[in-house]
Amino acid sequence: MKKILKTPKKTKCAKGYFKREKWVYIFLVIFMFVIVGKLFSLQVVQASDLKAVGIERRTQDQSIQPERGKILDAQGNVLAQSIPAKEVYAAPRTLDALIEKGQDYDKRKIANQLADILKMDSTTILEKLNKDLDWVSLAHQVDLNQVEQIQALSIPGVGFNNEQKRVYPMDTFASSVLGIVDLEGHGREGVEAYYDDKLYGTPGYTSQQQDSGLNSVLKTQHDSGTSQKGANLTLTIDSTIQYLVEQQIDDLEKTTKANRISILAMDPMTGKVLGMGSRPSFNPNEYNNTEPENRKNLSTTMSHEPGSTFKIITGTAALEEGVITPKDEFEDPGYYKVGSRVITNWDSDQQVHGWLNFTDAMKLSDNVVLSQVGNKLGIPSFYTYLKAFGFGSKTGIDIAGEESGLLVPQDKARPIDLATMSFGQANLVTPIQLLTAISAIANGGTLYKPYVVDKIEYADGTVEQKSPTAVRQVISEATAQQMNEILEKVVSEGTGRLAQIPGIRVAGKTGTAQKVDAKTGGYSTTDFIASFVAFAPIDDPKIAVLITIDTPRGESHQGGTLGAPRAKAIIEGALQYYGIPVANETESVVTNLTDQTFVRPTPQSVTPVRQPLAGETIVPDLTGLTLRQAGDKLAEAELHFSFTGTGLAQTQTPAPGQVVNKGSTVTIKFSPLTVPNKAVQEESSP
Repeated sequence: MKKILKTPKKTKCAKGYFKREKWVYIFLVIFMFVIVGKLFSLQVVQASDLKAVGIERRTQDQSIQPERGKILDAQGNVLAQSIPAKEVYAAPRTLDALIEKGQDYDKRKIANQLADILKMDSTTILEKLNKDLDWVSLAHQVDLNQVEQIQALSIPGVGFNNEQKRVYPMDTFASSVLGIVDLEGHGREGVEAYYDDKLYGTPGYTSQQQDSGLNSVLKTQHDSGTSQKGANLTLTIDSTIQYLVEQQIDDLEKTTKANRISILAMDPMTGKVLGMGSRPSFNPNEYNNTEPENRKNLSTTMSHEPGSTFKIITGTAALEEGVITPKDEFEDPGYYKVGSRVITNWDSDQQVHGWLNFTDAMKLSDNVVLSQVGNKLGIPSFYTYLKAFGFGSKTGIDIAGEESGLLVPQDKARPIDLATMSFGQANLVTPIQLLTAISAIANGGTLYKPYVVDKIEYADGTVEQKSPTAVRQVISEATAQQMNEILEKVVSEGTGRLAQIPGIRVAGKTGTAQKVDAKTGGYSTTDFIASFVAFAPIDDPKIAVLITIDTPRGESHQGGTLGAPRAKAIIEGALQYYGIPVANETESVVTNLTDQTFVRPTPQSVTPVRQPLAGETIVPDLTGLTLRQAGDKLAEAELHFSFTGTGLAQTQTPAPGQVVNKGSTVTIKFSPLTVPNKAVQEESSP
């Protein structure tokens, strides 16, 4: 019997299996399209964006610090400039990872290698390399030759950032004027801070791709912005006059052992600051090793009771108001009573001045008379002139950190306050305030805003020339002339005799102020502030000088004894530098002997001992030159000088033809032109 084969019927279970299989295929197809789509999106649509993200993640961006502008003196000598340098950093975790992978790196050995090059303590560097950090700074402002030595070591994770190193070729010279620059390249004190926005420039940016070990990938550095150099500043400070200031302030510091000393020199006709020095001082190249207190510019920050130099202000105000004349008589019995208080003179224990006129009172620096003058002037008028001369507010000088001094509030001023303020007690002033005010009297009555920057030269070649700024006319020219003639007599006949310069009309005033005793609150009998102010020539003043000495120690604490000779030296040297002869009313010996009896010595050409190397220069012959001529010739050779005497250059050290480093100091001895014996005999023979 034949079997009939039948196709089995599909069961419900089989149908479910094929249905699920269909959905798996559909899912796989969809998943494939998603993957392909995603790949298409990543590889095509988002390719450029993702490439940029990848580059960004492995790229280190650095700010390019711009070259900071130079600071020059009035002669063009460089006082401050910036040179390229580097910050050295390390990546400790990167170094740790390489060591864990078995690579042959020894942190102690690396620390020793870096310490030898950077002149640092290897322990300090090792401590930084052992930190669990991605990045740590090892040293700032590293010289480029040291950087090359470190690069040659090929230490992984050690890299460099661009920096600028600020250098001051003349070290402490005018340091309180210049100020300092921090590690980020910004000014923090002095002119550097005040003009930081001009000096700093515009930063640029650079990018560098790195591998996983933070090593730079060659040929991947790109500049994304060029930095722009900062502006150059030319100061009103003249190195020749500044040297005169520094010379005298060093001598005062040595001989008086004073706590603080300020010397300030100004052109009274314009407000230009010609020289400015402070002691204590500091080297801005090593400012981290100094205390902030020692970096203060005392000419703008030393608030103090000025003492008798302030009598100039009181007397000028009284003359202007017409309450006194130079010949008005005052009685001085040795004391002046104001209520229950008694005012005496600095020499009341030695003599009683009796009746004397105002001019003689100024010559003798008489407190009793000036108290009476202040009383005649009255509190309202006294304060009007205080404010008109600029006391109680900042002068606006372009140096960071200026203080405003402090006045007794007018509504709280008593008769005794008026009396003591009249001869320089009670109120606090700064040297720059006082000399600015006295310069207004010297120039005929105009108060000028003091300034230290003469011009700004920008990177694009444009020049911003500064000009004198007249603040206000404080007094009449006639009143100024009256006071100037009185101050001339203070020098020629009074307490300022040590400031006399033959042939030059010098005006001046001494000051000796008692300091407040911090323990008792009263005035000290042992601590003083000695001061002296002078300007010359009276008929056309070229320079005004204020010397302030805080707590001198020694035989004298008088401003006339300590300050007047120093002011004389600075003014005399400056006038010679300006070509203004001293003793110009005396017949010149040189003029009388221009025949064959005498030949003025002249500089000779020199043969250098050897050819100068980079950074060196040849010392020129200065024989027979005046102070100004010698200064100009040395400036051309990029040299500085110190000197003694007056007249023409006779000897010098180093000798002509020697090769020295640029910026070195040549010591010159000046002496008057002498007449040969033969010439003298001929002139005196019958």
